[in-house]
Amino acid sequence: MFVDLPSRKRSGLHWATPLLAAAFCAGYLWLWFLPGGAGRNAAFLRWGAVSGGTDYWRDLWHDGRIFTLVSALFLHANLWHLLGNILFLLIFGVPAERALGPWRLLGVFLIGGALANLAAALLMGAPGRAIIGASGGISALLGAYLVLFPKARLGVVVPLGLWLEFVRAPAALLIGLWAVLQLIFSFVGPSFGAVAWWAHLAGFLIGAVMALFFRPGVARRRRH
Repeated sequence: MFVDLPSRKRSGLHWATPLLAAAFCAGYLWLWFLPGGAGRNAAFLRWGAVSGGTDYWRDLWHDGRIFTLVSALFLHANLWHLLGNILFLLIFGVPAERALGPWRLLGVFLIGGALANLAAALLMGAPGRAIIGASGGISALLGAYLVLFPKARLGVVVPLGLWLEFVRAPAALLIGLWAVLQLIFSFVGPSFGAVAWWAHLAGFLIGAVMALFFRPGVARRRRH
């Protein structure tokens, strides 16, 4: 469990992070009211990013499939999938939004998430599999967070037998370990579940690169 430990005074309320969380919930509720499992599976294949075969680039531009790289970010397979992504969104999205501002944060999430889904669709071994969830966009926010707050510290809840110990650790260390695990799992593959590991890794790298371009604007924002 990661808990953000801010080191400076909080600014006013921002709207992008709660808007994304509400959109995740709305997408989940829409899926919930679809008729049965067959209806949800059809929605995953229609609005999720689907891994492709030899004609993937041609299929991507057919029938608006390119927009599913974004719509897939707002679909979740189950309640735990949804809650896990909302938790990470709040932990890393709120401080990132304070630094970036709401519009840049949305740009990192949407562009980073879409490109992460594209990378997963291209690199996933099996064609015709739906890629859903906000993990690619949230991974982009993790990459941006690491660039914007390289010296930040995160609170970590560590289980020690019957007790839970709360310790502080460098965010760079924890997020770096997370990124290494995504790289390892990307090659290990389905042995660790039906997870688009490549989307996590690609989103993280894209978010870090985008944050580097935004740093001058962030510096001006802090001065003002």
